[in-house]
Amino acid sequence: MKFVAVTACPTGIAHSQMGAENLENTATDRGHDIDVEVQGAMGTENELSSEAIQAADAVIIAADTSVSQDRFEGKPLVKSNIKAAVNDADGLIDEAIEKAGGDSDAVDVADDTEQETATEETDTASDENSEEQTDRKEASGNGGLIGAIKDIFS
Repeated sequence: MKFVAVTACPTGIAHSQMGAENLENTATDRGHDIDVEVQGAMGTENELSSEAIQAADAVIIAADTSVSQDRFEGKPLVKSNIKAAVNDADGLIDEAIEKAGGDSDAVDVADDTEQETATEETDTASDENSEEQTDRKEASGNGGLIGAIKDIFS
């Protein structure tokens, strides 16, 4: 499926960015396309085009500020606060799929065993990648503020 999303918080520095990143990663990991616009005190980043909105099956707005919804008229809409995008991007994607008339649990029974094996391999690889990323962040000092904010919301 194809989604568009808007993330926004009053300052638009950390939470909007983290929510956008979580939505992008979650949708991509689940095989969906998503374009995310980030709104904050510093303006709008990655502004959604009318073509992207038109092509979208559903819209997700995760915001603690007012977001104009006029351009999304006629599209299935999921609204939440920014915390949901930071902590439960899967839930927002599931709700968007449901509102768009899709099935988030659609799995071919014949593929169950292959998917379980692939999931186990992916989980192992993800754990290894997470450890490597953590080591790199600690070594470079880049995990500080974002890591601390993520800890607050988890």
